[in-house]
Amino acid sequence: MLQSIRIVLVEPSHPGNIGATARAMKTMGLASLLLVNPQVRPDAQSIALAAGASDVLDTLTIVDSLAEAIGDCGLVVGLSNRLRTLAWPALTPRQGAEVVLQEVRQYPVALLFGCERNGLSNAALQQCHYQITIPANPDYSSLNVAMAVQIITYELYSAYGEQPTPAVDDLTEYPSVAALDDFYRHLARVLEKIGFIRPQGSGQVLPQCRRLFTRARLEEGELRLWRGILTAIEKRSRST
Repeated sequence: MLQSIRIVLVEPSHPGNIGATARAMKTMGLASLLLVNPQVRPDAQSIALAAGASDVLDTLTIVDSLAEAIGDCGLVVGLSNRLRTLAWPALTPRQGAEVVLQEVRQYPVALLFGCERNGLSNAALQQCHYQITIPANPDYSSLNVAMAVQIITYELYSAYGEQPTPAVDDLTEYPSVAALDDFYRHLARVLEKIGFIRPQGSGQVLPQCRRLFTRARLEEGELRLWRGILTAIEKRSRST
């Protein structure tokens, strides 16, 4: 299961952190590393800091957008210590590890880490189902990317042996990130059509809707229900 967990670095800017991340992953049994629009590429410094985990660097994937990295994932968790105006569903590192290990049996799971300077953007966090915050000294809570990866992967590895294996019938089916993005675009289109929001002027309405549905954690059947409701509203609005 650990091999199906993706570590996703969003716009990394330091090659050493890429190598140190690979080392942190390999020591805890993970191997799938993705870079989204990296500002630098792995180099000799990356290999040196990987310290024997260069095979993780050799097989990493580089993509241009976050959508490419997580589109087929059923669960996306963002690592961020930043306080947001619109708070996102939050987990501790141990809680996050338990949720990830429970759901990775069904589909790929991604853990997102932001760039060294600013961390995850609000737009990236809104693509996540949960936010994990690592407790740290409030007077100095700065962790670099590789440190954060090491802490989370340690929690995953520690929890791995403690997870009971659920019966297949007990597994809940959740939609992929790509399917949810289609739903949010559909929702925006309908809200514009009925005049609830203005085109390109939704303000906080759409982010708040995304937060609401993220907290509810729509299942596959529920998502189909909501798509049906939106389609019915569209048809009624065309006939009036």
